[in-house]
Amino acid sequence: MSSFSRSEFEVILTRLAASLTLESRSAEGFRNSGQFEKRCRELLVTETAGTGLEVDISPHPHVFPDIVMGEFGVEVKFTLNDSWRSIANIVFEGSRGIGVKHIYLLFGKMGGVPEVKWAAYEDSVIHVRTSHVPRFEVQIGERSSLLTKMGIDYQTFSALPIHERMEHIRTYARGRLKKGERLWWLEDQPDTGHSLPMQVRLYTKLETVEKRRLRGEAALLCPKIVCGSRVRDKYDDVTTYLLTYHGVLCNQARDLFSAGSVAMRSDETRGGLYIQRALLDIEMEMRDAAERLEERLFVEYWGKAVPVSDRIQEWLKRADQLAAGHWKPSETLFLKRSDSAITL
Repeated sequence: MSSFSRSEFEVILTRLAASLTLESRSAEGFRNSGQFEKRCRELLVTETAGTGLEVDISPHPHVFPDIVMGEFGVEVKFTLNDSWRSIANIVFEGSRGIGVKHIYLLFGKMGGVPEVKWAAYEDSVIHVRTSHVPRFEVQIGERSSLLTKMGIDYQTFSALPIHERMEHIRTYARGRLKKGERLWWLEDQPDTGHSLPMQVRLYTKLETVEKRRLRGEAALLCPKIVCGSRVRDKYDDVTTYLLTYHGVLCNQARDLFSAGSVAMRSDETRGGLYIQRALLDIEMEMRDAAERLEERLFVEYWGKAVPVSDRIQEWLKRADQLAAGHWKPSETLFLKRSDSAITL
């Protein structure tokens, strides 16, 4: 095993970046990331000859970082643009190289004046971007890294269980949300939980059973729907929930709870409080949602985790406060309770 220190390895990286910069400015230059990474490996083999560090010439295509040498790892980034910014690895790091303790970023920028630079990976992480899974975004030369803002170093972060890593990420992401925005990505695993359909679906085109199920989920997670008519944003959470968690677009979310077509479904008599009548009609779907939905959704929409057995009670407490004298949901909803159910 090599007894190389970080400072010694960083000297090698400095020489490597200088050599690659000269080659990038030659007539041939580098035309793609594969060519650039291959050359990085070749030069590292030369630079580390006799040191005891071995470069894996044929690594697994998804290993992180790209080049593993004992305790040291190098993540290679390449761009034809004049930018030092790039999307990097998945936050989960499920394919991280075994034994790697110190990770560096080696970045080849071919746009503008071609140049290659290196930096400590943890100093370069600046943001988290989300497609179907959250990925770090890196930038060479950034003064304030994301990990510094989160108050944790990269080695400690990487050693955390996945759910603890995601708590750091969600806290950071929530701090960037604007009014009315929600996190659409909530899962702690890259291969579980919610995945959206390729095409956004229109709520009006769904089958009745699915409409009722989604109404039950949205009503439970978003008790603000019981507010009076002057509260303009009371259906915003319903709209964002259906779209970001189910890929369902609902142009008029208020019609899910206040239109005559839903309020008079079980009783065609006109009049009365339509929101109350609509919720009475989907009590069973709301109970089902309370038993079925994952805890992280309640943390996201209610601000805290609530045991399954207490979710309807918690909803009623919140709904009573939000209705604010307009009406009292607990006096009319969920009155058919089991012996172990709600006492307000």
